[in-house]
Amino acid sequence: MASKTEYRLENLSCANCAMKFENNVRSIPTVSEATVNFGASKLSFTGDASIAELQAAGAFDGIQVVPLSTRKKEPKIPFFKRKENIVTILSLLFVIAGMMFTYWDVPHPVIATTLFAAAIVIGGTGMFITGIKNLVRLDFDMKTLMTIAIIGAAIIGEWQEAAVVVFLFAVSEALEAYSMNKARQSIRQLMDIAPTSALVNRHGNLVELPTEDIQVGDILLVKPGQKIAMDGVVKSGRSTVNQAAITGEAVPVLKQMNDDVFAGTLNEEGALEVTVTKLVGDTTIAKIIHLVEDAQAEKAPSQKFVDRFAKYYTPIIIAVAFLVAIVPPLLGGDWQTWIYQGLAVLVVGCPCALVVSTPVAIVTAIGNAARQGVLIKGGVHLEEMGRIQAIAFDKTGTLTKGYPEVTDFIAAEGEKLAILQAVASVESMSQHPLARAIVDYAEKQGAVLAELRNFQSVTSKGAVGEVDGKMVYVGSMKWAEELTVLPLDIKQCAEEMQVAGKSVMAVVVNETFKALIAVTDPLREESKDVIRQLKEVGIRHTVMLTGDDERTAEAIAKVAGVTDIRAGLMPEDKLTAVKGLIGQYGRVAMVGDGINDAPALAASSIGIAMGGAGADAALETADIALMADDLRQLPYTMKLSRKTLQIIKENIMFALGLKIVALLLIIPGWLTLWIAIFADMGATLLVVLNSLRLIRIHK
Repeated sequence: MASKTEYRLENLSCANCAMKFENNVRSIPTVSEATVNFGASKLSFTGDASIAELQAAGAFDGIQVVPLSTRKKEPKIPFFKRKENIVTILSLLFVIAGMMFTYWDVPHPVIATTLFAAAIVIGGTGMFITGIKNLVRLDFDMKTLMTIAIIGAAIIGEWQEAAVVVFLFAVSEALEAYSMNKARQSIRQLMDIAPTSALVNRHGNLVELPTEDIQVGDILLVKPGQKIAMDGVVKSGRSTVNQAAITGEAVPVLKQMNDDVFAGTLNEEGALEVTVTKLVGDTTIAKIIHLVEDAQAEKAPSQKFVDRFAKYYTPIIIAVAFLVAIVPPLLGGDWQTWIYQGLAVLVVGCPCALVVSTPVAIVTAIGNAARQGVLIKGGVHLEEMGRIQAIAFDKTGTLTKGYPEVTDFIAAEGEKLAILQAVASVESMSQHPLARAIVDYAEKQGAVLAELRNFQSVTSKGAVGEVDGKMVYVGSMKWAEELTVLPLDIKQCAEEMQVAGKSVMAVVVNETFKALIAVTDPLREESKDVIRQLKEVGIRHTVMLTGDDERTAEAIAKVAGVTDIRAGLMPEDKLTAVKGLIGQYGRVAMVGDGINDAPALAASSIGIAMGGAGADAALETADIALMADDLRQLPYTMKLSRKTLQIIKENIMFALGLKIVALLLIIPGWLTLWIAIFADMGATLLVVLNSLRLIRIHK
């Protein structure tokens, strides 16, 4: 299988140009497949082609091809020094001068015509060169249609109209370039997050190396206030690290020995030594950039529809323009008037606004989401998320924290600490999943572990050991009843806690009941609020899928606000449940950890993984990854996707609506060239500016 080659592109100015460049690359004999990612300004192709051949394919629009690894800092060019703005302003000055000579009734109208011609040449030379080349090849893109219309207007003597159209077109190009640069900033910001070099301890010497030269196992020295350059594990030191760039978390996270750190995160207050665990191309931020760029390249359903529509739309417009110019004069109309109307139809028919209506919205939304710590792996998933009607949640680690905590410790007031110390001493030797939770709780309460003798783990019952000469039993209520007589109020209390979904253990010292301990996998603090917000944004149904028993599931669901519970499920049962929900609600999202419940995540309309940062499996398997393991990112993602769908629909309506209104002006003969260019330019700007509203959506 032929390998895929990728390059970055510079000067890629419009969606139409991207489509044309893609077709040109495909036409190179040694290339079998090519894809241009307009949002990320990237070319991917299968086959063999030199940079010179690729540059030739993009020569029509001055597209430059550069290696993928190139990280060129784009200089900030002041407004008045940008080429497109200088051209636009000069064109405007000549148009104004021409109009002044026209309205002053100067005896030599040739002066006004010369000024208008100068405005046309200054503002439209680049467009004419491309348009004439395209015309020779019968390639009817936007610049071809504009070239025909302007040359036609000049031939029939409409110099002023032609000059105004060229000026407005130059304004449109300048504004579109500015708007697309704004939309692409999300990718550039991601690429600039990680430093390009770092201090490395090599054989006892500190040397600054480019990240490309840093190897796995190298030790980085990260000073306070510096960004961490590579993914790794803290070898020594203690500091808080701001991970917002990767996970979207606003609060810095404490990092100490053996904790994972990510490239591009900011070390705040202490020096850290970090052992590098991944090469520069494999870091979490590198994977995020790669996935975000690929996501922008993947065409959403609405974009595929627009592309198909535009394919037939342009030839139809050319045919309509030809008929408008020819048919009425043949029936007795004025040739000059109707040729002018036909030229105006060509201008108004430019498909630019329609072609750009979807990709700008998708690029903006996916880039915004990445900055908020949500990785959306394609426009198709973004659109699908916007249509979701039901969401299924895995319980453990999704709605709950995913690890047990002690919620209740009931013992006689004066004996609490002593009993807790004895219990923790026994549980410190146990391998039971709940034992660690009890030991952690005891340590937080100030208990110190005592010497333990004769420890024994009793299968299905609990654990026992000798502490300070007393036999301490920690285990199930059933085992406790075998060892001693339990008070009635203790039995009732234990039953109430079990109904609440807690695992209850009794403590018996020698043959006397001493305490009750309740442990549970606690609900995340944000779960209840998240479920409420999801209902507010239009989710019709939420369901919890869990392998736990029904009593525990009901207790968690009641607090969280989930009304539909499917408990005691094996992985294949969860798959069946998701398929059933899809049959009932059409589109269903499944939220899990990206590793477990893989069949259910794969079967759902959208698989959403919790905790994508540092979890390669989550990044690779999920359609959407919540990088910070924060459920609060879910309502934001839902809101963003629904807003994106709304904006795409609005964009298509703007793009077609303005053109239809302009075309209707043909009937009374009111359509002029400047109205036509305003309709086209207005639609394009409305579409781009409307899409940029997605930048403002936050958690």
